[in-house]
Amino acid sequence: MVYKVVGIDLSGSEKSNTGICISTNKVIDVFCVRKDEEILQSITEDVKIVGIDAPLSLPYGRKSIHERNKSHFRKCDLELLKMKIKFFPITLGPMRMLTERGIRLKQKIIEKFNIEVIEVFPGATYDIFGVPRKSRPQIINFFINQKFLDPSSIRDFSQDELDAIACAFTAFLYMKRKTVKLGDEKEGTIIIPKRNKK
Repeated sequence: MVYKVVGIDLSGSEKSNTGICISTNKVIDVFCVRKDEEILQSITEDVKIVGIDAPLSLPYGRKSIHERNKSHFRKCDLELLKMKIKFFPITLGPMRMLTERGIRLKQKIIEKFNIEVIEVFPGATYDIFGVPRKSRPQIINFFINQKFLDPSSIRDFSQDELDAIACAFTAFLYMKRKTVKLGDEKEGTIIIPKRNKK
């Protein structure tokens, strides 16, 4: 059996688009949905790993995202900072909704499918490979050069869809053991690609 991965560029609310990418070692399909139920419907029994672009855990010392305390960063977040990779803290405004939804969705996926769900970050993937985060043509060219995206399937992808492709790409690299795990297993980790040695 050829295992699939699913990349999810999750939005904080069901009112906005969530990008979904289904792939093996190449992109099979990319599309947008809105509701949690639609996200779950995109996951089939041959999916091995789901990579979600959203915080999937809370920092030590924080029982909920709404609790007022000084725990704003997880160990994995601090490691991203050390690498000079920019991100929004989980306690910042809209990130609270995204974090809540991400944690809830992860639990639903594990309960329904009993598969591995990893936290990924397209911004880190782009930065590591030297691809501008918001340059759609350069992102598309990168995935074509990586042989992850077939040139014949190119269309006017939205940023949500491209970020979903980046999530699936990172999940695929994770299956190939070409990633690094940042953070603490108990608190929560982020999976990022290994940096190319120069």
